[in-house]
Amino acid sequence: MTAENAPRITVLGAGSWGTALAALIARHGHPVTLWGRDATIIDAIDRRHENPRYLPGIVLPSNLRASTDFEHSVAQADLLLVVVPSHAFAETLHALAPHRKADTGVAWATKGFEPGSGRFLHEVAESVVGADVPLAVVTGPSFAKEVAEGLPTALTVHGDEAFAQQVAEILHGSDFRAYTGDDMKGAELGGAMKNVLAVATGVSDGMNLGFNARAGLITRGLNEMLRLAAAIGAKPETLMGLAGLGDLVLTCTGDLSRNRRLGLAIGRGKSIEEAVREIGQVVESIQTADEVMRLAQREGIDLPITAGVQAVLHGECSPVEGLQRLLSRDQKPEYPETLFQGQVDKPAASAV
Repeated sequence: MTAENAPRITVLGAGSWGTALAALIARHGHPVTLWGRDATIIDAIDRRHENPRYLPGIVLPSNLRASTDFEHSVAQADLLLVVVPSHAFAETLHALAPHRKADTGVAWATKGFEPGSGRFLHEVAESVVGADVPLAVVTGPSFAKEVAEGLPTALTVHGDEAFAQQVAEILHGSDFRAYTGDDMKGAELGGAMKNVLAVATGVSDGMNLGFNARAGLITRGLNEMLRLAAAIGAKPETLMGLAGLGDLVLTCTGDLSRNRRLGLAIGRGKSIEEAVREIGQVVESIQTADEVMRLAQREGIDLPITAGVQAVLHGECSPVEGLQRLLSRDQKPEYPETLFQGQVDKPAASAV
């Protein structure tokens, strides 16, 4: 593919993750524009090749262009990659819809649910831009800082087959492996739930409960993912892959995770408000815990770890009380027999 006929990509959202993905795409030689609202940050990216707020000290590719002109950035794109927090996802799609070229597909690297409705983001996208528009979600174990630095990373792209393949090929390179799949529901569930479970492991580590407790929470957290995935018709292999297990392990163990850091601070006795203020960025798990529990209640699935995180985040119990609730649960089989046949025995599906 020559530079003349290469698709023009616009990344919407100049936070750490949007900047990292735009830099990755630029390093692969694709024409890419990064859009953001903050003129100071955009000017620094365009002129000094640095995002001083979100990725300070990391040199960005000189061929990465940045702009505050939303309409032009969208209108020129052959492929749009939305990288904004979940609470701004629907608003961003509504804003881009009238300016998007008819054949331009929409991908996103946003994790979570639509606040209030609890809808999966692919459901939001279909309702806003139309089911006939190519759609894909980019997800998996990835810290923005490491991607921006060019460290090895593997992600997965789920969506319409041809479009997911196109997005994966743009991202794929010598230090970045991009896989594909067609289970958007499972991919988005994994990307959302891991944030909640990272708070649980962070609290555990903040309370100095040891590596055994951390491993137990990660494994039983994966169990919660699998049981809810089975109930909503997602594929278990999606949750056992990069979008589920991979992202779960990274977020639960890596201190670059905002959600893990929130849990660490709570486990060490800090208030949620103080912890969020120190982190200084959006922490998705606070809203996501509510949406996961709403989905679980609709499906009749008991998620004790997720429920405990929700209770702690809402101040309904202390971390110590939440731990006591988990440890006092009855002994039971590790997995219901029907789990991997895609059918959940809901009364027996509760386990920690």
